[in-house]
Formats: sequence, C-alpha cells, structure tokens
Amino acid sequence: MRILLSPAFALLALAFAAPAYAQTGTWNAADQYYDPAEMQAAKRQLQHGSGDTRHLFLMADRFEYHRDDDGSDLLVWDAEGWYGGDINRFWFKTEGTYDYADESFEYAELQYLYSRAISRYFDLQAGFRHDPAPESKGYAAFALHGLAPQWFELDASVFFGEDGLTLGYFEAEYDLFLTQRLVLQPRMELNLRSQSDPEALQGSGFTTGELGLRLRYDIVREVAPYIGVSWERKFGETADFAESAGEDVSSTAFVAGLRLWY
Repeated sequence: MRILLSPAFALLALAFAAPAYAQTGTWNAADQYYDPAEMQAAKRQLQHGSGDTRHLFLMADRFEYHRDDDGSDLLVWDAEGWYGGDINRFWFKTEGTYDYADESFEYAELQYLYSRAISRYFDLQAGFRHDPAPESKGYAAFALHGLAPQWFELDASVFFGEDGLTLGYFEAEYDLFLTQRLVLQPRMELNLRSQSDPEALQGSGFTTGELGLRLRYDIVREVAPYIGVSWERKFGETADFAESAGEDVSSTAFVAGLRLWY
C-alpha cells in the first residue's frame, strides 16, 4: 500500500505547490499551511536574526618588536576593526612604526572607511586617511578588501592627497596551518606613489616592498604569540635617494609579537 500511495501523494503535493512556485520561483512547504502575512513576518525575523545583525570585530594582526640588522629597535603595529552587518560596515584601520632610539613615531596612519559588500568575499571601501606622523596629512581613501581563491587575504588601496599626490598600497597574506594551533603566515606588501619628494627621500613609482614570514602559535584563537623575519627593500628613485643620504637600500629584521582579536 505504501508503494502505491507514495507516488500519488507526491503528485498531489506538486499540484498544490505549483501556484506558489510559479509566483516566487521557489517552493516552501510552510507556505502551504500558514497565512502569508504570518510567513512574511517570520521570514523578516529570520533575516534579522541570521543575516541583519550587527557585530563588532577588532584585530591586531601585527603588534611586534622589530630588531633590524643595523641594530635599530622598532615597535610596529597593524590593526583593524569593523562594526556592522554582512553588507554594510564601518571599518577602522591603523598601522605605524615607533623608534625606541629616537623616542618618536617614524610613521603612523589612521583610516576611517565605509565598506559595502560587492560579492561573497570582497568589500569595496571608501573614506578618509589621516597620517599624524611624520607630518600631518590627509587623503581620500578607496580600497578593495577580501579573500581571493585559495583563501589569500588581499587589501588593495589607493589614496588621493593634495597637489595631485596619489599613493598606492597592496598587501597579501596567507595562513598555512601546519597543525590546528601552529600557523605559518607568509606576507607581501608593496607601496607606490605618483610624485617624488626628495626631502622625504621618496621617489615616484614603486617605493618600497616587504616580504615577511611569521610562525605563530594559537594559545587560543584570540591570542597568538609569534616570531618571524621581515625583509624590506627600496626601489627606483627611493633607493637612489636612500643611497645618496647614506642609508641602506634593503634591511632584514627579526620580529616577535602578538596577534590578537576580539
């Protein structure tokens, strides 16, 4: 009896479902039994609870001590955070370098961005960048941030400043899990600018590049100490200005730090 009734029941169910499917392109069994107004209210509640909630995320991807091969000691940070939902978010980014010998900030940067999801894995961002050191400057900021295939994290930014100055920045990093807690992270960074500034020893075109390799241990996912090595090199006119000023074109640093997130 079950074998004979099952096909008939399936055909009957499809017959009743046909009008709903024709209108929406999808079929939901609950739509056949509950009032449409009640179903719409339930769907709005589900969307709010699962896809329209607001979250706060903070991460210090790099908070580390640098020991360069020339003996200089630096504190380097690279942190970001956001508040919002799956589609719209407010982003905050900051990075910089503090020189212990000079007791001053070599470089500091703050970014305030509105972020809009344009695909499942990428956000388009726009906002303002402020550099309080070595001298106060402001830029209009635009960025593409997200995950490329194979889970490479990418951040490509362009900044428009005064007098036609344009800066470019590209960063890529990847987490290679050696074990569930031991993670090897290769990292690459490139910087470029549209105009030369001989006084600041900055040339046009590609200015600096950095390759890093860090090995971290996740005590818990939110707290992970690490050690590593970082190699930085100047390019083009920037390298020429550095050589003229008696500075090294490239440097290698030992790093040790903490990766934190909340």
